[in-house]
Amino acid sequence: MKYLVTSALPYANGKLHIGHLAGAYLPADIFVRYLRLKGEDVIYICGTDEHGTPISITADKEGITPQEVVNYYHNSIKKAFEGIGIEFDNFSGTSRPPHYKLAADFFLQLYNKGYIKPKNTLQFYCEKDKRYLPDRYVEGICPLCGFEDARGDQCDKCGQIYETTTLIEPKCKICGSTPVIKETKHWFLQLEGFREKLKRWLATKDYWKENVRNFILGLLDQGLVERSVTRDLSWGVPVPLPEAKGKVLYVWFDAPIGYISATVEWAEKIGQPEKWKEYWLNPETRLIHFIGKDNIIFHSLIWPSMLMGQDTIYCLPYDIPANEFMNLEGKKISTSKNWAIWVDEFIQDFDSEYLRYYLAVNAPERQDSDFSFKDFQNKINIELNNTLGNLANRVFAFANKNFEGKITACALSETANKAIAEADKLLKEIEENYLNYQVKKNTRLIMDIARLGNRYFDENKPWAQLKENRDATNETLYVCSNLLAKISVAFSPIMPRSMRYLRQMMNLDDNCKFSEAYNLLGDIVLNEIKPLFRKIEDKEIEAQIAKLHSQAIINEGDKSDFNTPEIAPLKELISYDDFAKLDLRLAKVLTAERVPQTDKLLKLKVDIGIEQRELIAGIAVDYEPNNLIGKTVLMLVNLEPRKIRGITSQGMILAADSNGKLLLLIPDGEGIPGAVVQ
Repeated sequence: MKYLVTSALPYANGKLHIGHLAGAYLPADIFVRYLRLKGEDVIYICGTDEHGTPISITADKEGITPQEVVNYYHNSIKKAFEGIGIEFDNFSGTSRPPHYKLAADFFLQLYNKGYIKPKNTLQFYCEKDKRYLPDRYVEGICPLCGFEDARGDQCDKCGQIYETTTLIEPKCKICGSTPVIKETKHWFLQLEGFREKLKRWLATKDYWKENVRNFILGLLDQGLVERSVTRDLSWGVPVPLPEAKGKVLYVWFDAPIGYISATVEWAEKIGQPEKWKEYWLNPETRLIHFIGKDNIIFHSLIWPSMLMGQDTIYCLPYDIPANEFMNLEGKKISTSKNWAIWVDEFIQDFDSEYLRYYLAVNAPERQDSDFSFKDFQNKINIELNNTLGNLANRVFAFANKNFEGKITACALSETANKAIAEADKLLKEIEENYLNYQVKKNTRLIMDIARLGNRYFDENKPWAQLKENRDATNETLYVCSNLLAKISVAFSPIMPRSMRYLRQMMNLDDNCKFSEAYNLLGDIVLNEIKPLFRKIEDKEIEAQIAKLHSQAIINEGDKSDFNTPEIAPLKELISYDDFAKLDLRLAKVLTAERVPQTDKLLKLKVDIGIEQRELIAGIAVDYEPNNLIGKTVLMLVNLEPRKIRGITSQGMILAADSNGKLLLLIPDGEGIPGAVVQ
C-alpha cells in the first residue's frame, strides 16, 4: 500500500504561526513519521500557495514584484518548518512553470467536457482603487446567518458559500470604501454535474471525521452552486483561452493542483521522473489531506470534482482529517492584529520539541483548543521534565553510580513481566490512535508508560534493594530501561530529536521500526548521560506574555483591547455582620509539596500563631513549593474543613486572579503568624 500525504499549502504572504502548525502540518508530520516507523511506503508533499490578490497588494505596497514577495515568504516558511522539524519529501510552490502548465491542462480538460462554462456576472468593483474585487477582498455581513465579519464568498461562522454580491453592507478590504457592482465575464465550475459521483464516493467514507463528512453530505443534499474559477487579476496562472485575456485562475482552483505538480517535481529531483505516477495514478493509494476546518469545502467537494473531471484517472482523497482552530490566550489568533505566536521567533526562545509536544498534547482535533503560556510551562515542567525526564535521569544516574553504567539482560519476575505487559498493551492502543490521527490521546498514553516506570522504580526501591539483592536491583533498572526504550519509539513521531537522544544514551539504534518497541533489550551499556529536558522559568513565560501584548496591534475603532484584562463584575452587597464572621489572619508557610497526580494542587502546612494546620491550595501552576516556604500569606481560618484528595484542608489562603495568573496576598512587612486582619 502507498500513502500520499499532503498539508494545505501555506499562503506565501506571511510568516508561519502556531495556529497553522497545529492544524495542518504537525499532525501530518507525526502521521508520516509513524507510517515510516511501520515501514510503510509514504511520501509527504507540500509547498507554498503563491497566487492571489493579497500577494499583489503586498507587492504594490512594497514597490516590488509579486514574485519577490513569494520568494521571501516561501523561504521564511520553509525555514520555520525546518526549525520545528517538519520534514517534507518535497516543498514546492505554485508559481513555477511546470505548475502553470498542469493547472492550465486541468482547466482545459474540464472546459472541453462542459464542466466549466462562461457567463457574464456581476462583481464588486472599487472605484477608488480602480479594480475588480475578488471575493476574498470584500467583507460584510453574511446573508445566511448574519455574521458581521463574513468573507466575500464564504462565512467562517456558518461555513456556507454564497454569491459574493449577496453580501450585506459590503466593504472593500483594501481601502474600506463601499464598492459598486459592475458586469464582467468569468468561467464557472459546474459542481452540480458531479453531485451523484460525489455522493457515491462519500458513501464509502464512513470512517471520516464526522465534522467533515456530515458537513459535505449536508451541502450535497441542498444542491451545489456553480463556482467561479477565474479572477480579474494580473498575478496568477493565465486562463488558457483567447477570450480570457487579463484573467487568471482562481487561487483555490490552482492551489490543490500544486499537490500533483509538487509530486512531479519530487520525482524529477530523485532522478525517477515517472515515479509520481505510482502514487497519483494508483487507485489503491491512500491520498490523505491534512487541513484546517476552513478548507473542508475545497478539499472534500471542489478538489475531488476537479479530479473526477480529468481525462487522466487520478486517485481521489482517501481521508481528509480536518482539524479545528487553535486560539491564543483565550482569543482568536489574528495576524492583522499581530495576536499570534510566530514559529520562527518562538523556537529562538524555547526548544522546538517543547512546542511540538505542547501542540500535540493540546491538539484541536475535535474542538477548538487554546494556547496558554502558563499551561505550556506546566505541561513542559510537570509532564516532560518531572515525569519522563525524571524517569530517565533517576534510572541512568543510579545505573552509573552503582553498576558502572551497565544493565544486564535478565529473566523477569512475575511483577516485572506484568509491568512490561501493561506497557505493551498501551503500545497497541497508541498504534491504533496514530492511524486515526489521535495525537492528543497518545501524548497521555505515552506519558502513562513513563508514570508506570516511575511507579515501578518507587515500589521496588532500588536504593534499598541494592543492600540485599543486587540481581533484583538490576532487574528493576532493566525493566525501567525497557519502558524508556518503548517510550523512545512511541514518542519519536512527536519528538523525534529528543527520542533519538534518549536512544543514543542507551546505545540503541536510531533507525528502528515500531514493532521493535515490543522486544526486550539485550545488555545495556549507557553512553554519556545528560538531562532530556529543562524546566521553564516563570520569568521566561512572563517575558513571552509581555511580548505578545506589546506586539498586538489594536485596529482603530476596535472595541477589543488585548492589553486590557477582563475584570469580573462586582458581587452583590453583604451586611457588615456577614463580613464580621470571616476570621482572616496571617499565616506562615512551614512546608509545601505537590499533591500526587494533580497539576494544580499544593499541600501546605502553615503556622497561624495558636496552632499549625494543613490545607490544600490550587496554586501549583503559578507557584513552586520551595518558593513558598517561609512566606507569610493571608488565610481564612474559620472555613469549614473539607477533604480534598483524601487530605483534610483546614482553611483557605487568599489569592487574586490577575488576568489568569494567581497572586498570593502577602502583607507589607513580615507580620506575626495569627495576626488578625482588621
